[in-house]
Amino acid sequence: MPGENLSRDEARERGRLLSVDGYDVALDVRSAVDSGLDAATFRSRTTVRFRCAEPGASTFADLLAPSVDSVTLNGRELDPAAVFDGTRIALDGLAADNTLVVDARCAYSRTGEGLHRFVDPEDGEVYLYTQYEPADARRVFANFEQPDLKAPFTFEVTAPEGWTVLSNGAEEGRPEGGRHRFATTRPISTYITAVVAGPYHYVSDSYRRTFDDGTELEIPLGALCRKGLAKHFDAEDIFTVTKQGLDFFHEHFDYPYPFGKYDQAFVPEYNLGAMENPGCVTFREEFIFRGKVTAASYEGRANVILHEMAHMWFGDLVTMRWWDDLWLKESFADFMGAFSLVEATRFHDGWITFANRRKTWAYRADQLPSTHPVTADIRDLEDAKLNFDGITYAKGASVLKQLVAYAGREAFLEGARRYFKRHAYGNTELNDLLSVLEETSGRDMAAWSRAWLETAGVNSLTPQATYDAQGRITELSIFQEAAPSHPELRPHRVGVGLYRRQDATGGLVRFAHAEVDVSGARTAVPQLVGAERPEVILVNDEDLTYCKIRFDEGSLATLRARLGEIADPLARALCWSALWNMTRDALMPARDYLGSVLRFAGRESDIGVLQSLHGQARTAWEHYTAPDRRESAGRELAEGAVRELRLAEPGSGHQLAWARHFASVASTPADLQLLQGLVDGTAKIDGLEVDQELRWTFLAQLASHGVADEAAIDAELARDDTASGKRHQVRCLAARPSAEVKAAAWAEVVESDTLSNALVEATISGFAQLGQQELLAPYTSRYFEMIERVWRERSIEIAMAVVRGLFPAWQVEQRTLDAADAWLSEHAAAAPALRRLVLEERDDLARALRGQACDAAAAPRP
Repeated sequence: MPGENLSRDEARERGRLLSVDGYDVALDVRSAVDSGLDAATFRSRTTVRFRCAEPGASTFADLLAPSVDSVTLNGRELDPAAVFDGTRIALDGLAADNTLVVDARCAYSRTGEGLHRFVDPEDGEVYLYTQYEPADARRVFANFEQPDLKAPFTFEVTAPEGWTVLSNGAEEGRPEGGRHRFATTRPISTYITAVVAGPYHYVSDSYRRTFDDGTELEIPLGALCRKGLAKHFDAEDIFTVTKQGLDFFHEHFDYPYPFGKYDQAFVPEYNLGAMENPGCVTFREEFIFRGKVTAASYEGRANVILHEMAHMWFGDLVTMRWWDDLWLKESFADFMGAFSLVEATRFHDGWITFANRRKTWAYRADQLPSTHPVTADIRDLEDAKLNFDGITYAKGASVLKQLVAYAGREAFLEGARRYFKRHAYGNTELNDLLSVLEETSGRDMAAWSRAWLETAGVNSLTPQATYDAQGRITELSIFQEAAPSHPELRPHRVGVGLYRRQDATGGLVRFAHAEVDVSGARTAVPQLVGAERPEVILVNDEDLTYCKIRFDEGSLATLRARLGEIADPLARALCWSALWNMTRDALMPARDYLGSVLRFAGRESDIGVLQSLHGQARTAWEHYTAPDRRESAGRELAEGAVRELRLAEPGSGHQLAWARHFASVASTPADLQLLQGLVDGTAKIDGLEVDQELRWTFLAQLASHGVADEAAIDAELARDDTASGKRHQVRCLAARPSAEVKAAAWAEVVESDTLSNALVEATISGFAQLGQQELLAPYTSRYFEMIERVWRERSIEIAMAVVRGLFPAWQVEQRTLDAADAWLSEHAAAAPALRRLVLEERDDLARALRGQACDAAAAPRP
């Protein structure tokens, strides 16, 4: 739609002209409970007070709405038909001081963008919440939708009586006639304003802290979810992590939490993990666990809680000027989430998860053709939407972890403290942060920034050692390499660890360690000269920097034979990560990686690492294994999973992880018979509780192999007739191996827009299953025929899900790659964001073909 994709140049010009003094936003959402046409829209009335630096100038306000009833500028009635084009309201002849009043009918959303409306199938109750980033507040109220036009907001919401209604500020007084009024916020950006409304289950608590100067702070805490999830809601644990996080950030940031109350809402059909709306953080409700989960799930939830809390300072208090500097909030929140998790909560092994999961995401993103510097070139809102990626989050966080090692922990934290105090409630750019870090660290931050923030790509670090006749190191060097497309060689502060077995029965332990500043193509490590010959040389020991680890031949041979014997869990996780990178880079055959998983994963103590290994093993099997070996490799994976499932401690998280992994790779009649027996109760594994979530996990695999039919799936929904159950049912139905099923699923997602975002996601998830390539073959050409239309006609959130999720990755063949290349060649003028998505999927496909060729060429190992 014209004007929907705001450009950076337009935002800069509007930011130069305008200063916003405040918003009064009144929403009437009583129509949400209507069953007729009125349920499609709600009334939105906005009053904006703003100044113009050049009286007489023209600009525009943003609004995405079906209709506008009235527009008044400085008391002058404007014709809505003349000034509103569906996305923008033209504003001409501005005064020095202006008041704009817009009365509109805005649309409820089913895509998780704007004001999302969800009807709970379990009890028919209606729930609302908002989600705006980067620019969907304009779907709910008229505004100037860019992060640098911050202002105080006052919200008033009229809702059905008896509803819980929340916004950023605390509610003032008691609601009258369903009308709720909220305290005016401090200056914030439009994209972090929020409204949550519905018959939510609400739990309250409070946080108190006395500072060194004797001042006291009390923060009201709230946690809420749908009524149907109340029986599963462990609010006490959420509050525990919240209080631990607030203690940590107060201690280290020396700036009290600035936004009054702290509510955390767990909401249905959420597109993201969470969103940092000050005073009213929203999370996906899947963080409320309906069944048994592993400790990794609780750790993951705690990390997200702390990530969003870090945003209260990095992002909400101090906000980037434009989306180019998105990293100023997301990279810092990702790093501080892990930092506070390890130091303030019970999850002391959080850096292992960071090394194993977050960096894996970063390494993949940084090797795509769409990779970009951490501080990016964001031309418009479509670019911004796609840059919530592994570079901005995980690579940026990894680079900050490296910065802490490079500049020093206290210098880093003191820089943050100065940054908050200088720029509170303002907007910043890259140099604003670099200047304070240079003050506190004494380091040349401009040079560091050029190397780490302003260039793309990931370096590889490989050790090489020589030995004397007594087996002692005479020389140890680290060789740094870069991809030809991104040749920058960076400075790294790295640890180098030497590992060996201490005795005949013991594990591999570190016996020597040194830290060194790596620069250029070769760096000597003189501190370790004279050390005895190690069995493993581990570069980036303790995971200080961001790089791909490689091994010398001796170390690699040891890992192939004895990886599971590495005693330190972080060192072991780093070795697993390195082997996975080698597999993705076609330097290690998939059969070797799968062999390592089969031999050593059963000895993995860290549950998060184990679950990562399961996911990577499945990817190696599905995408990187030579086609003529895939069936036998699948059997071996399933046999190994059943073996470890039976050996695992009864009732443990490891047992649950192996059960889920077995379900994901089961394919033989015997495998499927065991799954069916676990579902219907005729088979038992000591200690394994097959709860409702695990039943759906098993049923999905049975459905994809044609064992569970529609009647069985519908019967399971009758057992679990909830919103979660509905999503599982839709996924299972789409997974069935039938041409008619695939055609219906495709039509529901591609040809219709009636499904909610959650059900689109579930349908896509079920559509493509391993072993169904013949059924899915016709959809390769159909995919490339429809993607431009979908991109043009659907909201960007749904369009992204369709373009990514239906790419024919299931057909790992040269002709699929050729079809992608042909589309890219013939559609050079397609939307850049759409081309980026196709390029990324195309790259993963090319990588899979290289991996299969590597696996096919490899000789079997004894």
